[in-house]
Amino acid sequence: MAEPILYSFRRCPYAMRARLALQVSGVEIEHREILLREKPAHMLEISPKGTVPVVLLPDGTVLEESLDVMLWALGQNDPEGWLARKDDGLIAANDGPFKHHLDRYKYPNRYDDAHPIKHRSACLDQLKVLETQLQSQPFLSGEMRGFTDAAIMPFIRQFANTDREWFDAQPCPALQQWLAQWLASDIFGKVMAKHELWQPEG
Repeated sequence: MAEPILYSFRRCPYAMRARLALQVSGVEIEHREILLREKPAHMLEISPKGTVPVVLLPDGTVLEESLDVMLWALGQNDPEGWLARKDDGLIAANDGPFKHHLDRYKYPNRYDDAHPIKHRSACLDQLKVLETQLQSQPFLSGEMRGFTDAAIMPFIRQFANTDREWFDAQPCPALQQWLAQWLASDIFGKVMAKHELWQPEG
């Protein structure tokens, strides 16, 4: 195996943030686009939990958590200094409470007794923390984009797209501008390029 293999699903926010770090690092990978309802046998063999992203390194090491993929990629090459701009507290709040409420807002039918408007409000409370930070600096990481921004942005995008008209009407101008800047960036365009579904040979 000459290059690391990445199993990815284009719209998954976890895979998205892994791809952002891989893209900025310049690490060459073999991109294998999958459907989550049709997971390849090889992916399940190396990572039975069946979620993306999954990276298989040439030495046989398997990375099956998105933050681990980001850390590995940037450990190979970090031209923009993303690792120096990493706020573990903001990332934990995103991956914990915010993601909990986001899932129940976006997919209320998947959860018993989920009240989407209640969960949307809880998400907004989390976003107000980001709004406050972005009022004094252009990125969550400071003056330049960094690890924290890339780790969180895909989830804010997912929240915003659930009801874009409502999101755009909220009093979060700094957050809205930050998200728009990310969505218009070259790096985001590159990681969202469409790939043909990967098919095993034979």
